Amino acid sequence: MSENPQHPHAGPDADGPSWTQAVKVLQETAPVTVPEGASAMTLHVEWEPGDSGTPPHRHSGPAFGYVLKGAVRFEIEGEPERVVEAGGTFWEPGGDVIHYQDGNALTDARTEFVVTMMCAPGKPMLELVEEAELASRAHLRAPRPTG
Repeated sequence: MSENPQHPHAGPDADGPSWTQAVKVLQETAPVTVPEGASAMTLHVEWEPGDSGTPPHRHSGPAFGYVLKGAVRFEIEGEPERVVEAGGTFWEPGGDVIHYQDGNALTDARTEFVVTMMCAPGKPMLELVEEAELASRAHLRAPRPTG
């Protein structure tokens, strides 16, 4: 069991009580900025084979996800596109950062993930990004895969 007082559930303790053996940290991110007065929601998302997912968008607060089944094509501004397979996690800081992709990376199977998003008061949980803004921020997008 981790002795870190900030993370008392940070790992299994083979010699400890059963509750310490049942915990596995999947993702840890710091620092995280949560808007004051934020609300939160957890969603279960299911994409059909080959579904490209949500168009480019942003969230007003951070989002944390876990892939249950399949594989998610994930890309946020400033980071290269990657595929997160079942059992993997993803996160985005929210705020001004554009989330380019969250679709199904598989063409022959469904993909499912759970995501918890935090939202600033008075802001939508998800805001689509207009083409003009995408063009003006193209220099902030990581190089695209070739081939």
